[in-house]
Amino acid sequence: MATPPKYTSDVIADAVRQVESARATGRRGPISTVAQELNLDRRLLQTWVSKARAEAATAAPHATPRTDVTNDTVVLPDGLLHCQFCQQPMTPLFTYAGLVYDCPPPCHRPPLNAAAIAHTVGQLVLRHAAHLVPAHTHPKRASIAATHAHRFIARITAGTYPTDLRITWPSTAGQPRHALTEDLHLARQFASTDPTRTHHLLHSILTGVDPTTTATNTLHAEAAHLLATLLHSKAAIRWADYAHRSLTHLHGPTAPTTLTAAHTLATAHRRAGHHQRALRLYQQLADHLATTAGPDAHPTLAVRVTTALVLNDLGHHDAARTLLADTITHHRRTHPGHPATHRMAEHLDQLQNHATCRNSGPEASMGLPALVQA
Repeated sequence: MATPPKYTSDVIADAVRQVESARATGRRGPISTVAQELNLDRRLLQTWVSKARAEAATAAPHATPRTDVTNDTVVLPDGLLHCQFCQQPMTPLFTYAGLVYDCPPPCHRPPLNAAAIAHTVGQLVLRHAAHLVPAHTHPKRASIAATHAHRFIARITAGTYPTDLRITWPSTAGQPRHALTEDLHLARQFASTDPTRTHHLLHSILTGVDPTTTATNTLHAEAAHLLATLLHSKAAIRWADYAHRSLTHLHGPTAPTTLTAAHTLATAHRRAGHHQRALRLYQQLADHLATTAGPDAHPTLAVRVTTALVLNDLGHHDAARTLLADTITHHRRTHPGHPATHRMAEHLDQLQNHATCRNSGPEASMGLPALVQA
């Protein structure tokens, strides 16, 4: 009889993470699915997942020191802890099991014990930056030290267990943060009147930042977004992508700043002639705006108009005119008399005139198929 294979802790942890990731994305039967993908016995994988959840639920009593004040509540600074699976910020909630960190719907990951998280992060603070913790707050106590984590950590990403944390460090030491914040404020003021000075200020803020690898923070993301609006072609796409990706991680895909960055990224791709990529981004942006601002809101309808124009750039002329005509009808019904409707109608007239020219041109007289004419 063959000896059952032995699995390392890394293999087990990775399998459990894949199950939680599958559950977070809403896949049905995540244990069965992952077991089939990894060629594992389903019952064995179920045992691993159950054990991991039990360890996560019971980690706090073994991890949190109880030498001083009991039953106290220590919460990490807002916006610091994010979920590995949905990338959304995790929020503290009081449950029958005590204080936990959980994600907003539709993420279905199991919650993490907040005391165990605080202890793990606090130990990291004490190991790398104990000088940040004032002496009168008992710096040797990890859970208290965790409240100072935001002073030298840019982001914490939580995996399956309270100890499964990925730390994102600030990109560079650079200037003091208050000086960089003031530079960004000045750059916004001069963006429309003094592009040269604005470029200089933004490049100063982004010194040492590699948009493909550097850790993300709000200051750099907002500076990158402003810089992208002033650039063209590949440079604009590079910084716009960094800003959108960073703000998505920091604030979520539907936050107002993230949606603005998504629009900038889509515009950069369109200006560079990447119409297919721009189309996907505009469609995603319209869907997000329909959910957040509403399907009748001006920003939502404006993006629908731009989507129609990009469809026309791609050669889908009939689909472009149909979408634009439907959007105009919707806009007239929900915003009667608004001047934007007139601008939309002008776009539609241009598309119809172009269609007339194509259909009456030499190709049409030769009887070529419509696909060739387009």
